[in-house]
Amino acid sequence: MADSSLFLSLALASLLALFPPLSLSSASPSPGSPATVYELLPEFGLPGGLLPDSVRSYELSDDGRFAVELEAPCYVQFDYLVYYDRRVTGTLSYGSITDLKGIQVQRFLFWLDVDEIRVDLPPSDSIYFQVGFVNKKLDVDQFQTVHSCRDKVAGPCGGSWKRGIQLPTMVDDVQMLITE
Repeated sequence: MADSSLFLSLALASLLALFPPLSLSSASPSPGSPATVYELLPEFGLPGGLLPDSVRSYELSDDGRFAVELEAPCYVQFDYLVYYDRRVTGTLSYGSITDLKGIQVQRFLFWLDVDEIRVDLPPSDSIYFQVGFVNKKLDVDQFQTVHSCRDKVAGPCGGSWKRGIQLPTMVDDVQMLITE
């Protein structure tokens, strides 16, 4: 019985050494860490206005994985209309957010997933959004200030509608590349 208990203890210690528990920091500030996600983004070389004003909390792990919780899904108008899901996740590293989930951009009648956001290093006046295999360069100035979140999108006739048609395909990505 003592041998099996010793074996289990060693096995558990080995597993903990291989897979340490995930340590997360959240929106509640600790000494030396930013108080808000809007202060965190510039520490990674990114503009603070990438996310809307409705962030409720965020978590950041030691390996850069992060999650942002919004009060509700919403829209922000930049050069393009952007949709933010209630939860936005990705991997944050200096100058980029990769493996991004929860942000879409409207192109014509379609909503396309934004897969990555990055800036030039050293910093320039540009920011890049990866949508499928298309890389869109925008002026970084529009992302310097935090924008208000809207819960509805004004339609072409003055009415409102929620998410529109959501059928992005590779053909749509190619068409977006051709028309720009």
